[in-house]
Amino acid sequence: MYFEAYKKASLATENPSLTEFRLFAEITRELELANKDTKNHKILINALFRNSQLWLTLRTDLMSAENKLDLETKAGLISLAIWVDRFTTPAMKGGIDLDPLIAVNRQIMHGLSEAAKPKQVAPVSKTSVPFEQVSV
Repeated sequence: MYFEAYKKASLATENPSLTEFRLFAEITRELELANKDTKNHKILINALFRNSQLWLTLRTDLMSAENKLDLETKAGLISLAIWVDRFTTPAMKGGIDLDPLIAVNRQIMHGLSEAAKPKQVAPVSKTSVPFEQVSV
């Protein structure tokens, strides 16, 4: 009981990039397992469906006016989302290597991990004026 409450609280305060990274990692792992176990069609369909839903959600968010990413980044990610959609449909039939899809997810994970890193604050210059000496 306490574990679930802690888990919910930590997810609520987690950096959004880290949350997205965690979801991409989970789904990418499912895609890797599906890619290895080519005889289990249920695992394949589930992994591809979850990945498709993730990218559809991402695409919807990117097209929202509230999304603050620059236009070039949005356009690139929307193009990737469209590619994922086009790749997924034939992949659900089986017999297609999922490595390109896995590679795209890993690239997104890399970008998310960079975004989740704490930003370095520039050190205060030794020649700066102490706050107390600033006149207003």
